[in-house]
Amino acid sequence: MSTLSTTDITDVGHGNSLCCASEEGPSAATAEVKQETLSQTASFGTSHNELNDTLLMEPSDIKMYPTEDTPAREGQPVKRKKGPAPKMLGNEVCSVCGDKASGFHYNVLSCEGCKGFFRRSVIKGAQYTCKNSGRCEMDMYMRRKCQQCRLRKCREAGMLEQCVLSEEQIRLKKMKKQEEETARTSAVAAPSPVPEMPPLAPEQQEMIEKLVAMQKQCNKRSFLDRPKVTPWPLSQDPLNREVRQQRFAHFTELAIMSVQEIVDFAKQLPGFLELTREDQIALLKTSTIEIMLLETSRRYNPAIESITFLKDFSYNKEDFAKAGLQLEFINPIFEFSKGMNDLHLDEAEYALLIAINIFSAGQFDTSTNIILVVFW
Repeated sequence: MSTLSTTDITDVGHGNSLCCASEEGPSAATAEVKQETLSQTASFGTSHNELNDTLLMEPSDIKMYPTEDTPAREGQPVKRKKGPAPKMLGNEVCSVCGDKASGFHYNVLSCEGCKGFFRRSVIKGAQYTCKNSGRCEMDMYMRRKCQQCRLRKCREAGMLEQCVLSEEQIRLKKMKKQEEETARTSAVAAPSPVPEMPPLAPEQQEMIEKLVAMQKQCNKRSFLDRPKVTPWPLSQDPLNREVRQQRFAHFTELAIMSVQEIVDFAKQLPGFLELTREDQIALLKTSTIEIMLLETSRRYNPAIESITFLKDFSYNKEDFAKAGLQLEFINPIFEFSKGMNDLHLDEAEYALLIAINIFSAGQFDTSTNIILVVFW
């Protein structure tokens, strides 16, 4: 015979449930049983409202009454035959004192007062004395006057002491519930372990190193052409047309250099030159804007909120506006650049992104086209 631990013992003294309810209320298992029963009985035409009312009480909470085959023994609690618990109509009275019943407690339909009285008496092992030799008629008035007869009436009605948890059992049960809740919360809050990435094959590692070297070579060539770029005007006069044109030319020439970098990089990609000339042009046309936006984000400096070209030319939002670009297009460029910078991508990851973009032209968000077409 197995031995039940104190935390496995439940209390039927609270609520209208299908098993001995805990001191805190109906158990989670009750809800699961109720849901399972609802699904299994749906096909038999039983309405959910009727079944919910029926499931307000639990089998171990129900006072058992005698059947025709098994008469009740004298002095034993009256038992009811097995089956669904009767529905609570709201006008039931306590089997002990006649007060309004709140549900089945400790196996008996009773009120909250008698439920609490029986629980306290069992936990304390109380011994009461009746001044009327145990002949008191129990009602709502007498229940406060004679505790001995009230306790006797509780037992005669069928209240079961084994359904009452001791203070220690309640404490242990609460501790176990808290531990389970903590474990469940920790399991939800704990981040899932990052799966280990399989090591790269030698040819893959070689390809990545080659892409990074190609990019550095293209960037170096552009840096050598830096003196050819129209200088950024020193004048701050916003109304001077010549100054505005000079700023626009400065940005336009930087854009041309960026496009040339992309073309040079694409020509060195394995398999690109094997495509027809028409396909090469089509891929470059549809991918250049996205790649330019990626290159711009790679040059973003969050410390000064600026974008740096050719190592020395840094521009903030105001500089972009002075070159003739509207704020509705400037803000998305800087927001995208800041978001990419927060990812802390390295040179290899940027090189792979650009290479993938070239061969996946047209698959990326077209909003980047809308943003940069106006600029370039």
